[in-house]
Amino acid sequence: MVITGASRGIGAATARLAAERGHDVCVNFRTNEAAAAAVVADVRAAGRRAIAVQADVASEPDVVRLFETVDATVGVVAGLVNNAGILEGQTRVEHMDAARVSRVFATNVTGAFLCAREAVRRMSTRHGGRGGAIVNVSSRAAVLGAPGEYVDYAASKAALDALTIGLSREVAGEGIRVNGVRAGIIDTGIHASGGEPGRVARLGPLQPMGRGGQAAEVARAVLWLLSDEASYTTGTFIDVAGGR
Repeated sequence: MVITGASRGIGAATARLAAERGHDVCVNFRTNEAAAAAVVADVRAAGRRAIAVQADVASEPDVVRLFETVDATVGVVAGLVNNAGILEGQTRVEHMDAARVSRVFATNVTGAFLCAREAVRRMSTRHGGRGGAIVNVSSRAAVLGAPGEYVDYAASKAALDALTIGLSREVAGEGIRVNGVRAGIIDTGIHASGGEPGRVARLGPLQPMGRGGQAAEVARAVLWLLSDEASYTTGTFIDVAGGR
C-alpha cells in the first residue's frame, strides 16, 4: 500500500492501522524524514514490511520515482491512499494570488492525478495487473466551501472528488475501485499551516457531535474502503465529520 503524506496526521494513522490489518506500507513524505522513519518503525513493529520514500507528489519525476522504488523493494501495489495535501494561511479569495492557488492545486490535485495514474498502470487488468483500490482523502470543505478561510483548498478538494467519481467509472471494469473519504474538523497538524493551531478546539464543540475528530477515525474509514468488505463499493464517499 502506498500512502502519500504519511509522516503525520491522517496519513500516519492510516499507515499504522494498515500494518495492524496485515498490509505492507510505503510511507511517502516530502520533508520530515524523522517523522516518516518513526511511522516505518511502527509498521515494522507490527510485523509488516515498510519503507519511507521522499517524494513531492507535485513533481511528476518524483512520483514516477516513488512508484518505481516501491516496485523494486516492497512489490506489487495493491492499494493507494492519496492523502498528501496542503493549505495556506486563512484569508479571503480577494487576497489570494495565482502562485498560492497554483501551489495548493499542484499538491492536492495534480499530485493525486499523478499518483492515481501510476497506480492504475500497475493495478489495471488491462495492463496485466491484479486489480486494487484507491482512496482519495478529501474534505467536507469540498462541499461547504471554507468561506473566509480556505476557498482554494476547498476547491482543490472538490476537484479531488471529481477525480474520484470519474476515475472510478473509468476503471471499474479493470479490477480497480476508487472511493473518497471526506474528513471534517480533525485534530492534526495541518491547522497550524493555516495559522490557527487551535482551530479544532475552537470549532470542535460547534459540530453536531460536539467535538473534533481524530486521525485514527478517518483511517478506519480509509481501511474499510480498501478492504474486501467494500468489494461492491466504488465512486462513493464516506464523510467522517461528526455530522458536519
